[in-house]
Amino acid sequence: MVVPESHNDKLSPNGSVGRGTIPQYGSYPSASQNSGSPQRFISNGSISTISPSIHHDPEYTETDFLLPSQLYGRSTLSRSTSAKDAGGPVPPAESLRSMLLQILVPFLLAGLGTICAGMLLEVVQSWDVFQEITELFILVPAVLGMKGNLEMTLASRLSTAVNAGKMESTREKWMLIMGNLALKQLQATVLGLLASLMATVLGWMAEGQMPLHHIMLLCSASVSTTFFASLLQGIIMVGVILGSMRMGINPDNVATPMAASFGDLITLALLACFSQWFFSLIELYPYVLYLVDMLFLCLIPLWVVISSKHPASQLLLRTGWEPIITAMVISSIGGLILDKAVSDPNLAGIIVYAPVINGIGGNLVSIQASRISTNLHLNYSHKEVPEDRKGCFSPCRTFFGSGANHRCAQVLLLLVIPGQIVFLHAIHLLKGGHTLPSALFTVAFLSASLIQVFCLLCIADCMVHFLWRQGKDPDSYSIPYLTALGDLLGTVLLSLAFVLLWYVGDSGIV
Repeated sequence: MVVPESHNDKLSPNGSVGRGTIPQYGSYPSASQNSGSPQRFISNGSISTISPSIHHDPEYTETDFLLPSQLYGRSTLSRSTSAKDAGGPVPPAESLRSMLLQILVPFLLAGLGTICAGMLLEVVQSWDVFQEITELFILVPAVLGMKGNLEMTLASRLSTAVNAGKMESTREKWMLIMGNLALKQLQATVLGLLASLMATVLGWMAEGQMPLHHIMLLCSASVSTTFFASLLQGIIMVGVILGSMRMGINPDNVATPMAASFGDLITLALLACFSQWFFSLIELYPYVLYLVDMLFLCLIPLWVVISSKHPASQLLLRTGWEPIITAMVISSIGGLILDKAVSDPNLAGIIVYAPVINGIGGNLVSIQASRISTNLHLNYSHKEVPEDRKGCFSPCRTFFGSGANHRCAQVLLLLVIPGQIVFLHAIHLLKGGHTLPSALFTVAFLSASLIQVFCLLCIADCMVHFLWRQGKDPDSYSIPYLTALGDLLGTVLLSLAFVLLWYVGDSGIV
């Protein structure tokens, strides 16, 4: 009897096929292996598969949902899941209280970081370099968005690897970490250069001119900022992941918001300091700017060699550029809108709130995207999605259902209003505490933030499952798009809110 191939079938130890079991993470062959693996069917219903790896090393492409487990070693998670399939003990599910507490603390820390970034941006906007080279405001969202392009993507990948038990071997763990950090430094250098060129083009289109020394300053400041911010935040991110492993905390809940907690503040501080420093050198020592750019470009081959040592980072080295470059372009468009808003005296004050609304939206949606991605990696085979995700998309399915991801979406949406109220009052306290936000301003700001997060959670639910069906790893593709869309949506909605306040004559304070 010939047994049909099915993703819901699983081979028992004796070779027979059992129905209704869930395939294990890392146990699926890639698309290329499925098409090229000869199978021998035996009359008693068992299957004997002749692995092509006997004859040649397997090739892995971006259509592989994750690299096979033999590249990482045996995981305890796969063993425990096997025990569950065999009727063994099932590990306890994540409780609502545990999920809320794990999300709440990083969320508040991330909010504090974005508040500090907004306050800092309000201070540095009066610096000479920001007054002379206004294209830096176009650069700000793109550079701050690097946390979504790089840090949050790294956090999501490592969180999935931890939950899949693929960081248990000490040697494999550090190979994976070093490969990913080297890849991130390479991406930071390239993205920093591209972001400065994008700001140059948008600035030239808006102003009609762009002096060469302004272009060189943008390039030098952008590349220096992204390089050092990426290095520092990458080391912090690895520490958070390893700490979560030791403490038994689900890294999906804490890693991505912790990656952004003070990432905005660190990145913005570096951008302001490098820009002002290069601006002071531009007249007397202009060659320094060229030397800085050449130094970082010369380091690119080193990062390529190191990141090629591990199959996971080597795969992303070839295929991981599309989402981060596209996200950078989207964030730059948001930066152009912010540049126009800052230059309008009728929209005074918007600069403080832009990092807050953009950062909080990106932090919340990154948690949801990381959790959905981990669930797909662990419980569904390549290009297979839950039954309720095979039809037309409906926002109701994002927030209502019995799964943990539905419940998480509800929790994240409910955090927006109380969280932003706390952050609004914190901003006014840090500004001296002599005034309070007006009722109309509070309603407008909260409405903009709620609409932004609602849209992002719906887009995340649709996008992550779509990418999975297309055979692309959501950990590497979804978060850059989502955080960039968060920047664009947040900037547009916040600008509309300030235009509304100006139209009705509300100053925003009482």
